[in-house]
Amino acid sequence: MYELKIITRFAAAHQLEMVAKECENLHGHNWKIEVCLVGKTLNNAGVLMDFGEFKKILSGIIERLDHKFLNELEYFSDSFPPSSENIAYYIANELQASINDPLVKVSSVTAWESENACATYIISD
Repeated sequence: MYELKIITRFAAAHQLEMVAKECENLHGHNWKIEVCLVGKTLNNAGVLMDFGEFKKILSGIIERLDHKFLNELEYFSDSFPPSSENIAYYIANELQASINDPLVKVSSVTAWESENACATYIISD
């Protein structure tokens, strides 16, 4: 099994209810996002996926989140608030839907909201 990883970043604000009182206030983070792709075979060029293509697809997804108030985005709602867990889930699903190779799968997305706190969404078969 081969694995590719890209790390990217975005800044955005959100507001969460029923968490620590501080998180109920409007606040922002400089998120660090780690995305892993996996596959069993390499293409004719000897790579799982071209890093340039991987970065371009991921960049388009991150652009939708960067410098936004996440609670106002259509994707996030009261039943699906923009927590780090749900941000990781959103990125994983949007990325998988954008990859045109059925042999390349998103295996995990980690959303770091600070240097010492993160949430990971792991896709299992």
